[in-house]
Amino acid sequence: MRIGMMTDVYKPHVSGITNFISLNKEYLEKAGHEVFIFTFGDIDYPDDEARVVRSPGLPLTDTGYYLSFRYSRRAKALLQTMDLVHVQHPFLSGRLALNYCRPLRIPIVFTNHTRYDLYAHAYLPLLPEEFSDTFLQSYMPAFCQAVDLVISPSAGMGEVLKKLGVSCPIEIIPNGVELELYKTTCEDCRQDFGFKEEDILLLYSGRLGPEKNLDFLIQAFSGVAETLKNVHLLIVGGGPEEEDLKQLAAQTSAPGRIHFTGMLPYDKLPRTLSMCDIFVTASVTEVHPLSVIEAMASSLPVLGIHSVGVGDIVEDGVTGFLSSQDQAAFAAFLTLLCLDGGLRRRMGANGRKVSAKYAIEHTTQVMLERYDRLLSEFAPHRRGLSYHFRNLVEKLRT
Repeated sequence: MRIGMMTDVYKPHVSGITNFISLNKEYLEKAGHEVFIFTFGDIDYPDDEARVVRSPGLPLTDTGYYLSFRYSRRAKALLQTMDLVHVQHPFLSGRLALNYCRPLRIPIVFTNHTRYDLYAHAYLPLLPEEFSDTFLQSYMPAFCQAVDLVISPSAGMGEVLKKLGVSCPIEIIPNGVELELYKTTCEDCRQDFGFKEEDILLLYSGRLGPEKNLDFLIQAFSGVAETLKNVHLLIVGGGPEEEDLKQLAAQTSAPGRIHFTGMLPYDKLPRTLSMCDIFVTASVTEVHPLSVIEAMASSLPVLGIHSVGVGDIVEDGVTGFLSSQDQAAFAAFLTLLCLDGGLRRRMGANGRKVSAKYAIEHTTQVMLERYDRLLSEFAPHRRGLSYHFRNLVEKLRT
């Protein structure tokens, strides 16, 4: 099967979606399929993997995103030889999928990875909330109706889509994680970072952006740190709010116990998780946070906030705690986890068991079953002679 993954942004941009696409590509290829990534950006970027097809675009400052409303002629021709395309973003890539693939009867799958309603509020705060909601309510139902399969990684995000007016069927297929990587241990990691065995280490990993609610997390931690002198917060990642968050941390009661590591190579994250005691997040904009699943696979209890995404994964009182958006309540749960080592271990063990259902091997197989079902519905002869001619030419060229 020739599968085209269509995404608005790809490497070197770092995000959960980018990691998902890369990992999904790897495992689909292990299953014997040809997978192509279609994206925008620097066409001379030295990709470390095969079959990444970039079209030129206008860079949007330093976000890693590029603006373009079409693919290059070469990319378009190659895209139109795919057996199936899987769209990761509904706006730029999504429209191109409809324009380029629908006329040739190439099946189109769409996975909704992002809370676009909340992201609009975070990044365009001067824009009236009604404007962004109205736009999404007019765009998303029509777009989802136009594609052939709509996937949500979590049940909660599926409900959000329904509230936006999406009436077509939505299938719930979680994004997968390479769980074996997170069963590692690191005896010397604490010493390498300068921590003692008796220290309680809290870890957040992810983007440092306004949508992640990290000011809430830092302020809640500050209250706990006043009472518990051996607790530390590690913030792993980078993003537009990094400098502001460092300034906020410097003004807390425990500035020396809030540690910004910056971006870590993806292969270093399992070792860092293994040395920590609790995973913490205050984000309410998640759809299917892989960082939470990775923490559970590492046997860490998770403290988060009742919300879509985090609430779909964390079982309150079993694999962690789900707090309200109240700093005192969040700090109380955090204090309890810091003081009760037995509770941490029980929740961590439960989390590792639950994480098994998110194994990339399983989710890849589920996705392939959906692909096969679509392909059986789109009989090849219905695509016409132009599809088969393009397919033959492109296979000869590649």
